[in-house]
Amino acid sequence: MAYRSSRVPGMFKRISLFAITNIAVLLVLGIVLRLLGIDRMIDQSGAMNFQSLMIFSLVWGMTGSVISLAMSKWSAKRMTGCRIIESPQTETERWLIQTVERQAGRAGIGMPEVAIYDSPVINAFATGARRNSALVAVSTGLMQSMSQDEAEAVLGHEISHVANGDMITLTLLQGVLNAFVIFLSRLVAHLVGRGSGRGGMSYFLVSMVLQVLLGFVATMVVRWFSRYREFRADSGGADLAGRDKMIRALEKLGQAHAPADLPEQMSALGISGDIKTGFRKLFSTHPPLTDRIRHLQQLSS
Repeated sequence: MAYRSSRVPGMFKRISLFAITNIAVLLVLGIVLRLLGIDRMIDQSGAMNFQSLMIFSLVWGMTGSVISLAMSKWSAKRMTGCRIIESPQTETERWLIQTVERQAGRAGIGMPEVAIYDSPVINAFATGARRNSALVAVSTGLMQSMSQDEAEAVLGHEISHVANGDMITLTLLQGVLNAFVIFLSRLVAHLVGRGSGRGGMSYFLVSMVLQVLLGFVATMVVRWFSRYREFRADSGGADLAGRDKMIRALEKLGQAHAPADLPEQMSALGISGDIKTGFRKLFSTHPPLTDRIRHLQQLSS
């Protein structure tokens, strides 16, 4: 399959806009919590208000994740510069729309928006806050380098992500773990520095150190789920397009040896993503392609 790519300007501007929007929301949230008195978790006597701590932790832990999910399609469109195919102009675009529509119907979800983004790397992603209102996008590199059978398998993989509700599950998991990190770090810091008050140096230092350490553990849990869902999506792609097609698509990805093309915030969304070795593999968003191929080969024909 061949598809002519076009230059996508303004990547830095789009990422900056996304970051500024999130910072603004968090600042407003902090002001609201202060006005409501929820941020005051330790009174003048040094006693901790566990109800305020739980509310504070849940609000801060979940808000960022929920906002990211709600803005996922909007931000993905702007960070990748993808072009939504509204009226197919070429045979390739018509094939993309027809294939996604057929697979979405088989998977029992609403028709996603279909888009193409400019990148020489073979990749694709799916995102969206709801199963019936998702976005599926493929790179120009994929359309240039893959056969229709291989591209069909990749689309099936992405449709399976949507049908499995992976974006929503990943968001909820991240939010709950964020809340747990905030709650436990402040609780332990209070116990260690009891009597020093909320403004005490020991409370601040212990809570910050624990938040970093627990944050690493939370990240490992989230990345484990990200790797697990790739195996599920591969199986779904095999069901929708055929196991042999899915295996060939993964083999083509393995031959590419190209660096990741998606922004860091979206690395877990691509069919090809961040793979590390040694201890750092615990922080990988994707399992090795060899493991994914072996998993598919073990499935019954």
